[in-house]
Amino acid sequence: MSFIVRRLAFYLVAFLVAATFNFLIPRLMPGNPADVMLANSGGTIPVEARDALMATFGFIDAPLHQQYLTYLGSILTWDFGISVKFYPVPVADILGRALPWTILLTGSALILSFSIGTVLGILVAWRRGQLVDAILSPMALAIQSIPSVVVALCGLYLFAISNRWLPTGYAYDPALDPGWTWDFISSVMVHALLPVLTLSVVFIGGYLVTMRNNMIGQLGEDHVHLAEAKGLSDRHVRYHYAARNALLPSVTALALSFGALFGGSLITEVVFNYPGVGNLLYLGIIARDFPLIQGQLLIMTLAMLTANFAVDLAYVFLDPRLRKA
Repeated sequence: MSFIVRRLAFYLVAFLVAATFNFLIPRLMPGNPADVMLANSGGTIPVEARDALMATFGFIDAPLHQQYLTYLGSILTWDFGISVKFYPVPVADILGRALPWTILLTGSALILSFSIGTVLGILVAWRRGQLVDAILSPMALAIQSIPSVVVALCGLYLFAISNRWLPTGYAYDPALDPGWTWDFISSVMVHALLPVLTLSVVFIGGYLVTMRNNMIGQLGEDHVHLAEAKGLSDRHVRYHYAARNALLPSVTALALSFGALFGGSLITEVVFNYPGVGNLLYLGIIARDFPLIQGQLLIMTLAMLTANFAVDLAYVFLDPRLRKA
């Protein structure tokens, strides 16, 4: 229990540091949302309204430390202010509508890539030096080095534009009304298939290589040789003795790749015009929508820290030494 409490305290401090940078970065960028709105209004908004707009978007006329305390209070109340791009809709409402789509996209890609990469890594390590190892290992190294934007564009051209097997974008057919109907659910699944696959392809190779190397190291340990000497089946030795211990570094790699997966989802959502928080971040950057940028980055930070904390809890379950400690 003390291990969990220490890790939780660490992540709370990490979140506070990330929130501080999230507060400072937009204020150090050139320009501000009020000036952007005045420039885009074509003179319809009077210049005298600038101060009111600045206060609306959280840029109050006060010392920086007072602004920071006000910002921390808004985080606790989940009030990120009003969006510039989608004025006058609150940022929390916009992110609340977009977040489920990103969770669907990244969650499906994470489960798919980790499951396939880990299982293939176990099988390749068990048959190291054979044909399957000679084919899959170099292929995995080559695939994981390809940028996600290249995979997304190639998948878009091959499966959506050239052959028209899958939709080119959006989260579902715009002609359908959202609801728990089979037509809507099947449309969501079809539209998510290509983005999920393009996200998964890049990460499968990394999980495969990581698990293969971990497994090869475990296969030379004494407890594995003892299990083989007892006459246990290959399947039992492979999964219960070697793979379980080799899984620990892969779980760490899973947490570390969560941030890269969010970065990849941003590119994928932009390519496929998918209505997730990554696409919102792109639109917010273009529009200098600082409240939306701050809210989105805070959501991303919270998701990454939560994923790392979940991995720490999984370590307690997988590693008996931590439970005894």
